[in-house]
Amino acid sequence: MTESERMRPARRHHIRLAAITSALGVGLFLAGGLGLSPWPAARSEQGSLSADAVSDPVGDPLAADITALQDHLRKAPQDAVALATLGLDYVQQAKATADPSYYPKAEELLKHSLAVEKADNFTALGGMAALEAARHHFTPALDWARQAVAVNPYNSSLCGTLADAFTQLGRYGEAADAVQRMVDLKPGTPSLSRASYVAELRGDTDTARTDMQRALQDAAGPADRGFAHYYLGELAFNSGDPAGALAQAQAGLREAPSSVALLQAKAQAEAALGTTDAAIADLTQAVQRVPQPEYVLALGELYQSLGRTQEANQQYQVFRAEQKLFAAGGVTLDSDAALFEADHGNPQDALTIARQGLRTRPFLESHDALAWALHTNGRDDEALEESNASLAQGTRSALFHYHRALIQQSLGDNAAARKDLTLALAINSRFNPLHAPKARAILAALPSTP
Repeated sequence: MTESERMRPARRHHIRLAAITSALGVGLFLAGGLGLSPWPAARSEQGSLSADAVSDPVGDPLAADITALQDHLRKAPQDAVALATLGLDYVQQAKATADPSYYPKAEELLKHSLAVEKADNFTALGGMAALEAARHHFTPALDWARQAVAVNPYNSSLCGTLADAFTQLGRYGEAADAVQRMVDLKPGTPSLSRASYVAELRGDTDTARTDMQRALQDAAGPADRGFAHYYLGELAFNSGDPAGALAQAQAGLREAPSSVALLQAKAQAEAALGTTDAAIADLTQAVQRVPQPEYVLALGELYQSLGRTQEANQQYQVFRAEQKLFAAGGVTLDSDAALFEADHGNPQDALTIARQGLRTRPFLESHDALAWALHTNGRDDEALEESNASLAQGTRSALFHYHRALIQQSLGDNAAARKDLTLALAINSRFNPLHAPKARAILAALPSTP
């Protein structure tokens, strides 16, 4: 049975099934994310990921599909699948452009689609799951995903968005089961990428790398290959291999030369390797093309590490403004915003954001963010509990171990602090331009254990 046949609903729809397959293959894969850096993307001809479309408006297939669907809906305003597909495209456009104003538009279209037809409308059900996940509302995302899978249990993309919701809700066993179901239905770049992440979360970086290499080998075209190179680069960087990360980013850019995500990855590796002028140039270009908050913050911290305080503060102001826009667009702020406030802003605000983030997204990153926010507010006993929770799956994260080390130091446990600092730097000695040098300095100053 082909994927299009698996996705065929019981009732006849009036839009080409290839477009539906394409929309779901991309939208649901990206909406919940892999828990890693965002991949601004649109669909390729194969219906998977395109690194080129976001910053190349002339050949942007997502924009072209939006235009075509808008034209179609002017003639057939009650086409349930067209409404849902356009809503899903708007979710993608919001992620690709860092513009949350698309989310209310997406919700209106998806709910209209469900009002027209709900019984077997897995496209809209999956679209609502994608929308809620993009807004970091993971409990309703899980509910929508379950409804969609109940309608169409043989759709691998729907299994993927189910896995994403389970992951972000901290239900890692159920997430792994959903990923395995996705792989069984359709082994390929989206499913193997998720399998890689399942392994990474439990600290098995060798398996994560092997699965991501398989994703690269199975890639359907240049866009998928660029995507795989991006995450292979992330695995390399997070394992302390910035040279390998740079090589993967460069390989990815040869496949997808307009990818902003790969440009950011290249800059991250360049900064770790000490070629800061190149890193600033690449990050600046990335921010100018798609001002993802992650990229803005990375540029600010790189400037700060070089003593360029005024330029750093300019980026931090942009980051704050973006967070306000996301909150106004219905996005629940969590770990990124909490860590930013803890490191560069108001510790009390950090704690408020982190507590809310953990309620809606009880994922490892949320536990780490709450731990750090509690630490910056002087509540280290509570902080240590949350930091331990962030590392409970065995994830190899230099940042998580660094945070726990400083919490332990504040509690007077220098031996434990030394152990975690040593491990953080062994995992990735250049994990952050601000925190890695501080980790080395603190480790050097810690009294020797008796």
